Amino acid sequence: MHSVSKSWLLLTGFILFYVIYLLFGAMVFSTIERPVEDKLRHDMEALKQEFLNLSCVNAASLEHFLVKVLTANKYGVSVLRNSSVTSNWDLISSMFFANTLVTTVGYGHTTPLSDTGKAFSILYALIGVPFTMLVLTACVQRLMYPLVLAPVGLLQRSGMEPRPATAVHFLLLLVLVVLCFFVAPAAIFSTVEVSWSFLDGIYFCFISLCTIGLGDFVPGTQPGQKYRPLYHITVMVYLFVGLMMMYLLLRTFHKMADLHGLTTFLQLPRCEESDLDEDREPIVDNQHEDQTRPYLTEKAASKPLEPGSQPSYNSINKG
Repeated sequence: MHSVSKSWLLLTGFILFYVIYLLFGAMVFSTIERPVEDKLRHDMEALKQEFLNLSCVNAASLEHFLVKVLTANKYGVSVLRNSSVTSNWDLISSMFFANTLVTTVGYGHTTPLSDTGKAFSILYALIGVPFTMLVLTACVQRLMYPLVLAPVGLLQRSGMEPRPATAVHFLLLLVLVVLCFFVAPAAIFSTVEVSWSFLDGIYFCFISLCTIGLGDFVPGTQPGQKYRPLYHITVMVYLFVGLMMMYLLLRTFHKMADLHGLTTFLQLPRCEESDLDEDREPIVDNQHEDQTRPYLTEKAASKPLEPGSQPSYNSINKG
């Protein structure tokens, strides 16, 4: 149990450091970008007043005004009175930006205004992107047994053949992911975001969890939206957990393809098994060893087992 505690403690430390890293990025981005944003807002307000005071508007002055307005709008600053109340670079908004940066979702609705902010974004992403992938991978490894290996074993113990069992399990997992991370969130988004339809919500969930991030739909950008900080934090949690489940779904499909011979047929690399060794030992007790042993292949069963080894998804008899 010592290795189990150490493993979960390490994972908890990874997640905690990930949150701290987001907070650190949020504070730096807010410190760098908010003064620049405030100056831009002031300049746009002055430009607006100057334009309104013109006695005669010609084409050149109108074009100059529109160019300035569109440029400011690209950075999230609007000349509309009710759109410029909330800063795009307060602590929570900066944390939301940092989260979309390191998860590679990158909606593009808010971008750094200053050269310092752009340079820091590069350095921040260089560390944050691989670390985020590391945390997601570690979380998926911990979920492989309870959400993949154990259900497949349960289906086999109920009398199903290995290949049909893996196919049924993948379809059930796919339905679960679609319902919990696409349909249900889309219904919530279409309720909270007044201008969004249910299809818009589905579209946003798909674009976000596939890390496409087109930026045409971004939650929490409506003027005067209630509980905006809490809303942004909730969306950040949704993005992290959703990306984790998408990765789990892809790993499950890869392992199912291994079992059905698809990866061999297409001459693709098989999904690695060694990354599950650490998780299988603490989750499966010795008293359950007799239940899992029948699912070893003859080849695997003929080999001497290392201490603490357990059957994996790919070790299921292919029939």
